[in-house]
Amino acid sequence: MGPAHHTHPTDRSARTGTAAAGRRPVPTRRNWRVVDIVVAAVIAVASGVIFWAWNLAYAGIGGLFFAFPPSAGLVAGMWLFPAVLGGLVIRRPGAALFTELVAAAVSALLGSQWGLTVLASGLVQGLGAELVLLAFLYRRFTLPVALLAGLATGVFGGVNDAFVQNWFPEYTLEWKWIYVACVGVSGLVIAGLLSWLATRALAATGALSALASRGAHREPVA
Repeated sequence: MGPAHHTHPTDRSARTGTAAAGRRPVPTRRNWRVVDIVVAAVIAVASGVIFWAWNLAYAGIGGLFFAFPPSAGLVAGMWLFPAVLGGLVIRRPGAALFTELVAAAVSALLGSQWGLTVLASGLVQGLGAELVLLAFLYRRFTLPVALLAGLATGVFGGVNDAFVQNWFPEYTLEWKWIYVACVGVSGLVIAGLLSWLATRALAATGALSALASRGAHREPVA
């Protein structure tokens, strides 16, 4: 019988390391990475600052809708876009909800005239886009999906404003539904269409090279 074979410690270590590496969780499209969190936070904070500026501008243009107040919902998309933009750029579960909610929190901290109620609004609005992206299993980010996400965000936000938080007690029921429709259209155009175009434009510049949306500008429209 020949001498027993002894494995060199270095060999064992190398094999152990390889095995450990083999057991390392494989990133999937559902896992958030550090870069996803950082970019989502940047989008959310920047959007919150835009919210704050838009709040000031809205206080000045509110009179434009005096003839038919429910039509003010046509510009509400400016408070909805982070949900769709975050979802399209990050492409991870919860991204739409996260960006809209954090943007609302930043807006509140900067001094929104609606106070902390914007947190509830951000939650509901973000949920609208999130549910649409979930319905497509976070695998489709085409123009129709973006438009549908924007529409859902608007409808969720409009129902929250008109019925849940009852911001317009003087409105008739018909006016409240017209307001919801106007917010839905605004969400479709501003949050859906413009966010989709912005994502493709950013991808074309290479700014999204570390993200799952890096090739958004080469994806089919529908």
